[in-house]
Amino acid sequence: MAKLDIYNLSGAVTGSIELNDGIFGIEPNKAAIAAVIRNQLANRRQGTHSTKTRSEVRGGGKRPWRQKGTGRARHGSTRSAQYVGGGIIFGPKPRDYSYTVPKKIKRLALKSALSSKLADKKIIVVDSFDMDKIKTAEMAKALKALNVESTALIVFDDKTVNAELSARNIPTVKTALVNTINVFDILKYDSFLVSKAAVEKIEEVYV
Repeated sequence: MAKLDIYNLSGAVTGSIELNDGIFGIEPNKAAIAAVIRNQLANRRQGTHSTKTRSEVRGGGKRPWRQKGTGRARHGSTRSAQYVGGGIIFGPKPRDYSYTVPKKIKRLALKSALSSKLADKKIIVVDSFDMDKIKTAEMAKALKALNVESTALIVFDDKTVNAELSARNIPTVKTALVNTINVFDILKYDSFLVSKAAVEKIEEVYV
C-alpha cells in the first residue's frame, strides 16, 4: 500500500495514511477513462441546436419564373437550399446526446484516474479543511503552503461551508464532495487535494 503524509492547512505534516491499492494502485485503464470522459462530455451537451428546412423558412410561396421558355433551370421556390435565405438540408435538429456507460466501466475509470494521480504524485491529503471564517485569502495562503502552484480539485467528505465559499473565488480551484467527484475533473485539475475523512469514504465506497 502507498503511504502518504497528512498535512494541515499550514503545510505541516501531522501524520500519515496508507492508501488502498485496489483504488489508488491499479494499472490505469486508458480505454475506460476515454469512454467515461466521452460519455460525460456528451451528457453535458444541451442539444438545443436547430436549423430550418425549406418548409419552415419564410417566403418562397410563388414560383420565381415560369416552368418553360426562359432558358433557365426550373424552380418552384426561392426557399430551396441553393438560394440565399433558403432552407438547410440535413441541418442539426434538437436531440438528446446522452447515453449510459456500464457501472463497472465507470468504477474502473474512476479508480484509474485516482491511481494515475497518485503515480504522478499529485494527491495531497489534508487532515481537515475546517476554517473559522470565510476568507479567500486564507484559502489561497493554505494552497501556497501545500505547494499547489496550478489548478486544484479539493474534495470534502461533507459540507464544509467556510472552506467551499473561501475557495469559490479562486479561478484555478474547484470543490467537490466525495459523491460528486468524476473522472473528467480529477484529470482536468493538476492537484487532487482531499481530506483524510474523504479518503476513507472513497475507500469505503469503491473498494
